Parts: sequence; structure tokens; C-alpha cells
Amino acid sequence: MPEFSSHTPGTFCWPELATTDQQSAVTFYRSLFGWEATEQPVGPTETYSMFQMRGLEVAAACTIRNEERQHGVPPHWNAYVSVANADESVKRAQELGGKVIAPAFDVMDAGRIAVLQDPTGAVISVWQPKRHVGAKILREPGALGWTELLTRDTAAAEKFYTQLFGWKAKVSPEYTEFSVGATPDAGMMKLDEKWGDVPPHWMPYFQVDDCDGRAAKATQLGGRVNVPPSDIPNVGRFAMVADPQGAIFSIIKIIRR
Repeated sequence: MPEFSSHTPGTFCWPELATTDQQSAVTFYRSLFGWEATEQPVGPTETYSMFQMRGLEVAAACTIRNEERQHGVPPHWNAYVSVANADESVKRAQELGGKVIAPAFDVMDAGRIAVLQDPTGAVISVWQPKRHVGAKILREPGALGWTELLTRDTAAAEKFYTQLFGWKAKVSPEYTEFSVGATPDAGMMKLDEKWGDVPPHWMPYFQVDDCDGRAAKATQLGGRVNVPPSDIPNVGRFAMVADPQGAIFSIIKIIRR
């Protein structure tokens, strides 16, 4: 069971849901993945919902910020990458043509965060860990197993991320795989005309033990299956799901070779 007390810089370390109905979302994900949830106060009226398995953190949920609502940002999953220095990552991202959505700031004693937008328009967060390293379980059923970029300019995105995080890119005609050292950790697909006006974005894949069963359960819980369970040759079986508030994520059953 892959448990972690730290993450190599460049690793996707934390999936965080920003939603319009935090309580309902917590109920949905607890039922779908069997997560436990604890509530941590983050202000006079707000809490941060920490999802856990075996008492170890795997993800979180919070209420979408007012400024995001005002700009029409829908419920979504935020993707965090672990870095050694958030301020240096911000500086490097700007040098590479990225934009700063939120400059680096401390989240109490948990860590230091910055929110960036790549040159193709996708938003990503960097996390310099202190007390909170991120997910303590990865790559097993119920935990984050993969993170994927959907963008219209794959060449620009590849250049940006490989230079920002030191990722290695394995490029094929249909897909790009990014690795941190020798560990594949993320991928990239091109948004073409069949996606319509979907904006560039990063999407989490949560591993499951039964893709078809979990997709059916998501529907029973009020979610929507946008891409039905489908096989990825030599990889596994996946489905793309929207939760009841509209946040998009994928589930995947990995083939064990």
C-alpha cells in the first residue's frame, strides 16, 4: 500500500475540490469512495473538509471562493504540485510565459501555496509543504492515481511544464505522458473540436477497484457519467464523471501486469 510522508518535487500531491455545496459534495464523495471526512475551521463561518482513508489524508473539499463565483468559475478540482520553493516556482513560471493567479502565501503552518495559469490557459497550484505534505496515500483504490491536462496547445504546455517542474515527456500521436524521475505521474491530451468550448484544465483520476460499479454508483448518488466506462489498451478501464454540483473527475481501474 503506497503511503507517503513526503513527495518528490514535481509530484501531483493534492487534489482539492472547490464546490458550491460543500456539505452535499462531502456526502457524495464519502459514499462513492468510502472516504472518511473531518472538518477543519478556516475562518469564522467556513470549514475545510479533509478526506481520509485509514486515517490518512487523500483529498479535500472547500467552498468555491466568491471571486471565482463572480467570474463564473464552475465547481472544479484543483491540482497541486509539490515544489521545494513556491516563490521560486512563481518566478520561473512567469519567465516561461505563465500568469500568476495568486502569488505565494502561507497557509498557516501547513505550507506555502501559489496559483498559476499556464500559457495555454490551464490553472495549476504549487505547494511547498511544511506541516501538511499533501496526500499520504496515492496510486491505490480510493486515492489519486493520475492527473491529466486537457489543452488546445500541447506543444506550448509541454515546454512550459517540463521546464517548470523538470518533468520528462514521452510523446505519442494521441497522448503525452509526464514523469517525475522514473515515475509516470501525469498525462496530456489535446482538446479538439469534439470538446466544444471546454476550457483547458487539469483533471484528477481516482483509482477504483471496479470502474463500471463506481460509475453506476456515481449516477445513483446524483452524479452524471460524461464518458461511460471504456478500456484504455494496456492501461485499464476508465470513466469520466461529474459530481452533483458539476465538478469533473475521472475514475480508473488500473491493469496489474
